[in-house]
Amino acid sequence: MSTFADLRSAAAGETLPPLDIPLDRTLIVATAVSSQDFEDVHHDPGKAQQRGTPDIFMSINTTNGLIDRYITDWSGPASRITRTALRLGVPNFPGDTMTFTGEVTAVEGAAVTVKVVGANSRGVHVSAQVTVEPTEGAAR
Repeated sequence: MSTFADLRSAAAGETLPPLDIPLDRTLIVATAVSSQDFEDVHHDPGKAQQRGTPDIFMSINTTNGLIDRYITDWSGPASRITRTALRLGVPNFPGDTMTFTGEVTAVEGAAVTVKVVGANSRGVHVSAQVTVEPTEGAAR
């Protein structure tokens, strides 16, 4: 995304550009560890397999961070996320590509709510409602 949305002119029904995020082992492990999520299923393939999954999988903290990235890539540095509610679906494994899509669902004053979906080849990994607002320093 090369230009940022003008949140003041956002309207319900507006769609955000999609964002593809290729997922590899390094991204999954590094982001779990950087958020201090040391659960073995996020970095040890053998432990993940013992627990019934084919490989390590992405942590919820990573998913939440990537949602934030998707929204702020669209809304720009003069915005802040004020609320995120998410529901996880199918896991993200190494080798997957997660594609984010979004649609503005509500505009109330300065607050813009976006429905975000992150999906991979098995289905929906995450669905979320995110509210974003311009920061105090944003041009009016």
